[in-house]
Amino acid sequence: MPDVTKTAATAVEDAVAPPSAAEPAAQKQKTEKARSLWGDAWADLRRNPYFLVSSVLIFILLVITAFPGWFTSASPTTGDLVNHYVGKPELGKIGSEGWLGYDIQGRSVYARLIYGTRASVIVGICVTLIVTVIGGIMGMIAGYFGGLMDSILSRITDIFFGIPFLLGAMVVLQSFTERTIWVVVFALAFLGWTQIARVMRGAVITVKQADYVHAAKALGAGTTRILFRHILPNAMAPVIVVATIALGGYISAEATLSYLGLGLSSPIVSWGVDVSAGVQSIRTSQHILLYPSIMLSITVLAFIMLGEAVRNALDPKLR
Repeated sequence: MPDVTKTAATAVEDAVAPPSAAEPAAQKQKTEKARSLWGDAWADLRRNPYFLVSSVLIFILLVITAFPGWFTSASPTTGDLVNHYVGKPELGKIGSEGWLGYDIQGRSVYARLIYGTRASVIVGICVTLIVTVIGGIMGMIAGYFGGLMDSILSRITDIFFGIPFLLGAMVVLQSFTERTIWVVVFALAFLGWTQIARVMRGAVITVKQADYVHAAKALGAGTTRILFRHILPNAMAPVIVVATIALGGYISAEATLSYLGLGLSSPIVSWGVDVSAGVQSIRTSQHILLYPSIMLSITVLAFIMLGEAVRNALDPKLR
């Protein structure tokens, strides 16, 4: 006969005994909150060297844009033809007025490089925000409602998509006598929203078939709540990727238009204006053309690298 008292005591000890080492780990794993797509993307981005390098470059550009006076005390518009006409760079004097030389009007190339950052970054960011809002709204409406609404908005998008981007911007800018930064932003945004609209439409069509959207409809959620609480957060990933990469393209487009004399012009300081002026003296004073071109290339490359890093983080197929 088994010892009933001993068996009962053993059962009581097992009931009150502390859990094994494997049990806390299992409980911790159960209680740990599952990460979302955005949480996984952020974890991947922090380990991506392209994201880190591009983020540092973009942060520096934003600081230069906001506080150009921190980096130089020289004026970007005041020239001295007597003493500084196409002056050669003084590379040993880092950060000085003549560090990168002078242009054909005796103005500091370094000062114009610093102050030219503001125009390029403002144009790129503002155009990106505007086209994301306009294209996102049109694509979301077309993808969610479908039918006649989708047909009308899609045909409007196709019409704008068929207009060459730079050529159309030239025609729009040619109609303005004074081409300020905001005029250039308007011209680029007027023709640049089509790609965002197509991407958003496709993403919304995919997301609206999900079970949680049908469940929200069954529970009586309104159209506005479904669009902005359930569909938009889950359809924004491809839009963010396209917008980030396109931002560098808008900066390049502004510089191209300014180079052709159809974008920004003096007294506004712009890298495109400086590149255009540097072409006149490319055989004798290459530094006038070289440094704005390098700065423009670095800026565009930084935003493209950021867009690629975001794309790799948000696309599950690339993990």
